[in-house]
Amino acid sequence: MCAAAESGPVWPKPESSEPERRGIRFEIAVVLVVTFGLSGASAALSLLESALSPGGVGGQTVALNPSRAAQSTIDLFFQLLSVARLLGWAALGLYLLWRSGIAPHAIGLVRRLRWQADVLPGLVLAAVIGIPGLGLYLVAHALGVSVTIVPSSLEHWWRLPVLVLSAWANAAAEEVLVVGYLITRLRALGWSENRSLLASALLRGSYHLYQGLGGGVGNLVMGLIFGRYWQHTNRLWPLLLAHAIIDSVAYIGYTFLHGHVSWLP
Repeated sequence: MCAAAESGPVWPKPESSEPERRGIRFEIAVVLVVTFGLSGASAALSLLESALSPGGVGGQTVALNPSRAAQSTIDLFFQLLSVARLLGWAALGLYLLWRSGIAPHAIGLVRRLRWQADVLPGLVLAAVIGIPGLGLYLVAHALGVSVTIVPSSLEHWWRLPVLVLSAWANAAAEEVLVVGYLITRLRALGWSENRSLLASALLRGSYHLYQGLGGGVGNLVMGLIFGRYWQHTNRLWPLLLAHAIIDSVAYIGYTFLHGHVSWLP
């Protein structure tokens, strides 16, 4: 185990010179434009469009993992490209931190997972977020403030492994960039832990607004819980595991339960 991971959260010193601070601000802006920041703006527009459409937000349907092509092999490659893009976003965040002297283990991505420090907390976080999250979605959908979410519309024989890959890619991109990268870079600008946490959670909520207000609020709360956990433990693996489990259960569970249970929209 790396000593940096055992010693607690990393607190990089705020950059003293204005050119350095300006460079970090520019870096953050570029990263957000090419990743989740632009996704947040797009999601907000999607929410506005849904609200103005006939039937309102509750009358809209959104597919999270739609089929991209009629031909199975081409569709598979499209899905794998989406996975690669998300993993590339995570790699970008790790690379930029590494270039500034912060190695992956310093933000909690240690090489060897531990049951009590990583796996067990990941399972607990998945339950704490996933179960109430499902309830929030069902309530929001019933109230008409959430779109109907279709976690997967894939029908090909390879759909299950690809859905799991997609879940892990989503987890890697979001937790590395939105938690590990963003909060660390905001610390370097001298932001307080609470202010950094709020910025991270608001970003997470923003790019889920396409799901409706329920999805935005639910992911805002998830961001607050995940971000605060990371700030206190400096362990990123529990967030990755929890996120991947939540998405995997949602994707695969929908595949098997849709049309067989009355409570699932």
